Amino acid sequence: SFSRIGNSNEKTLTNLRDGMETVLTLYQNKINQGTELICQFDEIPALLCWPDELVQVWVNLIHNALQAMNYQGRLTISIQKIENAAVVSVSDTGAGIPEAIRSKIFDVFFTTKPVGEGSGLGLDIVKRIINKHRGTISFESETGKGTTFVVSLPYEV
Repeated sequence: SFSRIGNSNEKTLTNLRDGMETVLTLYQNKINQGTELICQFDEIPALLCWPDELVQVWVNLIHNALQAMNYQGRLTISIQKIENAAVVSVSDTGAGIPEAIRSKIFDVFFTTKPVGEGSGLGLDIVKRIINKHRGTISFESETGKGTTFVVSLPYEV
């Protein structure tokens, strides 16, 4: 699936679970190093979207979550329908995002990673893709307990 990712300009009716499972397969070895994976995937209607771009979102959010916990902890991913939106959440049990930098995490080139490890582009790209889908992304974080990112993607009416 991942190797066939294209650059289509047309939206496609897509099951979000398929893209998420593709990403989890890519990270299977990293997850198996000591991460407990909990998936709570409701059966939800297919979403008209750009599925390849959403895979980029899931890759970034899962990669960041695994790094935040140093690949040790609990990664919880849920997919559900809330009102007229597909809602995906990615939670980790890492150190959390310090209050002082929370307002900057979606800024282009902002990174907390050491030089050479992070470009500061991941969450900026994620936010652009979510905006293109007319969706929202938010997060909650508690220092010492972890972070949850929530992506809400509206169903077309």
